[in-house]
Amino acid sequence: MRIETDPKLDFKDVLIRPKRSTLNSRNAVDVRREFRFYHTGSDWKGFPLIAANMDVTGTMAMARALGRHGALTALHKHYPVAELAEFFASDDGAHAFYSVGIAAGDLEKLEHVKRRAPIAKICVDVANGYSEKFLQTVKKVRDDNPKAVIMAGNVVTGDMTEALILAGADIVKIGIGPGSVCTTRRVTGVGYPQLSAIIECADAAHGLKGQVCADGGCTVPGDVAKAFGAGADFVMLGGMLAGHDECDGEIRYEERDGIMVPAGMGFYGMSSEAAMKKHSGGVAHYRAAEGKSVETPYRGPVENTMLEILGGVRSMMTYIGATQLKEVSKRTTFVLVTAQTNDVFGR
Repeated sequence: MRIETDPKLDFKDVLIRPKRSTLNSRNAVDVRREFRFYHTGSDWKGFPLIAANMDVTGTMAMARALGRHGALTALHKHYPVAELAEFFASDDGAHAFYSVGIAAGDLEKLEHVKRRAPIAKICVDVANGYSEKFLQTVKKVRDDNPKAVIMAGNVVTGDMTEALILAGADIVKIGIGPGSVCTTRRVTGVGYPQLSAIIECADAAHGLKGQVCADGGCTVPGDVAKAFGAGADFVMLGGMLAGHDECDGEIRYEERDGIMVPAGMGFYGMSSEAAMKKHSGGVAHYRAAEGKSVETPYRGPVENTMLEILGGVRSMMTYIGATQLKEVSKRTTFVLVTAQTNDVFGR
């Protein structure tokens, strides 16, 4: 047994300190990033936000909507082959990752789709990115798809970030347990505060010319800004994008002034009992559910939420004098704000 005593931080533990700036308007900043991916040499430019590959948010409708803002969507892996092939053969496919697990059936399905349409972006996704099988799968997917941009995760430490990049990942997905409908930390006791995980893993990835995607823990636009400040190249959102017209969740209606109107939408973690019942017939006897089901308020088109997120990031950039999104991490100074972290530092 070993105890690490260095302080580890979540988004709630910090604020970004403002700095003098010559920027007079949010219109003066550029929220796009341009990347050249290490293993493929291919380029991408856009707003580096990704909708999570969950049943509710990782939809084709979401990909079309976010694509209009230059953002991306990781599709959930439960679409049928024909529908996936048709989507990736269209222009909308450029705004999406094909999601795959480590089961043989997942890899076979990917091959079936590839025979019908090109797949330029692949997300190799598991809850526990520390298994040897996962690392082997990333290597196989890279060998089988030398020209595809590969995002893989989830992990929270620098050593595994480096291992995944060396195995073939261009982008490493960071986060264990921070999601709004994830209960891994409560059920297993395993996890890592998300802000510190991003800082440590981004440092490891950038040393190898890779990128990281902060996955989970963002509940407001300010958290997205903090993730970029911590060094995240991409930010993945689930709960913040749930409840919209582009989602596949079940909508609950209620009567208001004699009219039935949408009031809420179901949202659940992909390791929840609801997800496993839907896709696997139930929770296997050898495991526990590590997610929960909730209802989020109905929010209408995702366009409104995207404008809030973009506005929050732009405003943050004007506060710290960053004209380009790539400058944000270099211009960010975090200030500790919670009593808990002050106690850890002996203040």
